Amino acid sequence: MTFSPESGADSEEIQARVDETIADNDVALFMKGNRLMPQCGYSQRAVELIGKHVEEFETVDVLPALPEYREALETHSGWETIPQTYAEGEFIGGSDVLAELDERDELAAELGVE
Repeated sequence: MTFSPESGADSEEIQARVDETIADNDVALFMKGNRLMPQCGYSQRAVELIGKHVEEFETVDVLPALPEYREALETHSGWETIPQTYAEGEFIGGSDVLAELDERDELAAELGVE
């Protein structure tokens, strides 16, 4: 399932959507584009890495309100960069961190796969 907000949403609405998405999904990826059509190489790489271990995960296209998403996500992670991956409510990292975890065979565990 892919969640794509309407453009023109204000900061409070975006913050609420970010909070809800992180809380309500085992794995959530905030990315540029969507799972079927990533709009940057980093987002595409994150989708591929997560997809190796998790069949179903939530994706959120941040492009319709990029500044608001950056601000909202920074409250959870301390990062402004996109993509950002969350598992079981905890921030994991961007595509580079996912790649490092995958190389060490630690990504599945971080994503909550047993």
